[in-house]
Formats: sequence, structure tokens, C-alpha cells
Amino acid sequence: MSEERLMSKKKPAYPVTKELDGYLAHYSRKSEIPIFYEDLLRFSGSVVVYDSNDEDTLWIRVFYSEFDRQEIDNSLKKVYSILHSDGSSYIHQYLNVDAVDFCTFGNSKPFRIKVRNILNDNFTYFYVKRTDASRIYGLELEHMLSPYNLNFLVYKDTLIEEHIAGIPGDVFIKDMLPSCTESEKAQLAKEFVKFNERCMIRLLGDMRSYNYVIVPVHDFDHVVYRIRAIDFDQQCFEGKLKVYRPQFFKENFQMVELVRNKLLRDSVDQYKLEERSIVAKRILSSGNRIRKLRTIAKQDDISTPENVDMLKEQIYDLTLDLNFRKCNNMGEVLDLALDFVRRNYEDVSMKQIIEQNIKIQQNPME
Repeated sequence: MSEERLMSKKKPAYPVTKELDGYLAHYSRKSEIPIFYEDLLRFSGSVVVYDSNDEDTLWIRVFYSEFDRQEIDNSLKKVYSILHSDGSSYIHQYLNVDAVDFCTFGNSKPFRIKVRNILNDNFTYFYVKRTDASRIYGLELEHMLSPYNLNFLVYKDTLIEEHIAGIPGDVFIKDMLPSCTESEKAQLAKEFVKFNERCMIRLLGDMRSYNYVIVPVHDFDHVVYRIRAIDFDQQCFEGKLKVYRPQFFKENFQMVELVRNKLLRDSVDQYKLEERSIVAKRILSSGNRIRKLRTIAKQDDISTPENVDMLKEQIYDLTLDLNFRKCNNMGEVLDLALDFVRRNYEDVSMKQIIEQNIKIQQNPME
């Protein structure tokens, strides 16, 4: 299926409601910052950023007038301090803003800020983007339902995100996958199955290879690979269920081939079940926080009626749960999808407990 037919050409940014704003404040996601996305658009010049192979990265390095530069640098240091420290200005003397890059590709058009510690030359990045409610839902769901915590801030129309370290999926597939051992390829196939399932469960779309990273973790005498999403722009927006399943993007063809070549059907089913179970456990352990977010999402408008109607029918075809056909918006679809996973997990767990109790009653000496 072509990319144009699979994905909408343009997704709008959705405003943050009063209820979502209150949620962000309650969970320390909201903080006053001294600079906004629009301020960074005042650059006076730019140059293309190339990678080590002299290929265009689709980022441009922007420059500001001397007067603006000093104010912007100080403000960005303050943002770094709020995001990573206690917000005080004490650490500013040890920081330098090495670069401000602007991405001209994609919906969010983010700014990437490179901040370096001048005492030891360690550096990190953070991103400045326009606020988008669906992206915020995506970030929060990733924080609660994936193995990873996320650090971000929202203030009015500006969203600050920490950098997620890893090897971009497209770079890894092209340059590193061919040299992986057979054991590593099998482990990557397992991770892709789990990643694919997790994205579908929580309705995170558009996980093409450049929207996730591969994270190598050294464990004793071998390397374990993890797959981590880095773009949450397409949370609960598209109407086609395939958009929420990374396996259907042509950019992930080689990862799908890994699964086909390295895993038996029973193994794939096992890994899917494992991921559904662990997501269900995270839903249960997130308690009031995820319940509040789901309640707010059900009152919000983060997609089009056409997309909602299409998606609820396709999920009904998959689950045969008539409740999906009663959904009125994407928040309700998301809420029911998460509840479907939780209920199935609890039903299986209860069945296992009952079977175990029956066995004990029949064989009390075991």
C-alpha cells in the first residue's frame, strides 16, 4: 500500500483543553518558560546540516542577529535548567548553546537545541515544538505504557521535549543490520513484534523507521537491542488501523523480513501475548493517572469524524467488540482499546487462578 493512501497528507495541531492543562499542571508537566516556539522563528540566516556522508539531514542550522542571540541563548539555558535540573541559573555559567537546528520535514517542524557543558564537553539535546494535544497524549501514554519514562514540559503554545538517545531506525537498518549476528537478528525480530503490538494497542501511528530508534544495551557478553518511539505526532489521529502497526510501512520491510525468517508463528503469538500482558499490567499500575488522562481524552477532539468512524469499524472487525461501534471520538476509541486489553488480561488471569484452585482441591497433596 502506498504511503499516500495509508497516511493523511497533513495532520493539524490540536489545542490543549482546560482539563488537559490542569492534568499537566497536576503532574508537573506544566512550567513557565522564558522562550516560545515563535521566538525561535526569528532567525536571520541558515545553512544546511549534512551528515558524515555529506547527505542532507533535512535539518538546517539557524543563526540569529547578535542582539537576539544573547537573549535566546540565555533563555535556552534557562529551559535546559528547568527540564534537567532545579531551574536555577547557577549552572548557566557552565553551559553553552552550540547549535540551534530547524527541521523543515514533517508536521511538527521542531527546533533541536544542542547544549554543551564547557567543563567536560559533554552535550545533550532538547527539542522545542508547537504544542499539540494529540502529541501530549502520545508522550504521556509512552511514559506510562512503555518501558521508558519521558521528560517534557508544556507552556502555552510551546512544548519542550528531552532528547531520546539511540540509533535512528533507518540508519540502523541500512548500515548496521547487515553485520548483526544471527542471534542478534532473532532478538531484533522479537523486539519488533513487541514494538508493533505496543503501538497498535495504544494507537500510536506512523512508526516508519526514522520515527523510532534502536537502543543497544550491553548485557554481560552480548548486546540486547530495544526499539523506542521518538515521534508522537500521530497519536490517535488516523482512521486506518494499519497506520498503528509499523509492519505495514515499506520503510520497515527489512524488519518484517527478520520476523518472517527468524521467528515461528507460535513465537510471534507468544511475544504478542507477552506485550499485551505487560501493557495491561502497566495500565493497572498507573492507577489514577491513566484514568484521569483517559477521561480527559474522551472529552477531547483530536481527530476527524471520518477517521473516528473508519477506525472504530476496523477495530470492531478485529475484536468483534460491539462497544467500539458506539464510540463518538478518538478518546473513546483509545479508552475502550486499553480497557479491552486490560479486561482480556484479567479474564485470563482469573481463569488461571480458578484452574489452579480446582487442581489444588482435586490434588491437595501436590
